[in-house]
Amino acid sequence: MSDQIVVVTGAAGALGSTLVRTLAARGDPVAALDVPRAHDALQALAGELGALVLPLAADVSSAQSWASALSHIEARLGTPTAAALIAGGWAGGAPLHATSDDDAFDRMRAANLDTVHRSLRALLPGMVSRQRGSVVVVGSRAVERPWESAGAASYAASKAAVVAMARVAAAETIDHGVRINAVLPSVIDTPANRAAMADADPGKWVSQAGLVDVIAFLLSDAAREVTGAAIPVYGRV
Repeated sequence: MSDQIVVVTGAAGALGSTLVRTLAARGDPVAALDVPRAHDALQALAGELGALVLPLAADVSSAQSWASALSHIEARLGTPTAAALIAGGWAGGAPLHATSDDDAFDRMRAANLDTVHRSLRALLPGMVSRQRGSVVVVGSRAVERPWESAGAASYAASKAAVVAMARVAAAETIDHGVRINAVLPSVIDTPANRAAMADADPGKWVSQAGLVDVIAFLLSDAAREVTGAAIPVYGRV
């Protein structure tokens, strides 16, 4: 068993569950967090992978929920030394000047930025105190190429804020043994994206396994000299 204890948010989703499987396969104990409605999927994942995986239903935008989750993690697995903040969402479809969705910005801020902000607030104090930690957040290619996200300005803005926050936090923790990096995927090959873009060629998209390999590398000691990076993972789109 590895001495790295990893927290994964959004663990019941396509990307999150693939990451949990990869980390467990290399011997990392994993706390798999997702929203309460994903309870059954989390339990199935833990049943598949065994004692290395602790499934926890949690609202990662809530300080109270994080306090409860960390108490369970520390009691069952130990103190987290790494985290992959996968939880998030997408909304779009119309340009700002034409949208009738007055709540899209708030939803994207809540799903993408608030979850990362609260997760960092919960996890970083312990990592700084122990002088050890590695965190990966998920941005988007829209951060570097926002013109390709016409119709999804709120999503692009929320992901840009996620990456900015991660890079500032990386600078703030660089002298405390903590590394924080971001990945910037284009379209990820998931069942949901295939259903939503039936006419596209998923062979050009980023595979879940390929993106997970990058995240797992950044979490590992092999990336010990890497912090504050935003890594493009574009596939062939």
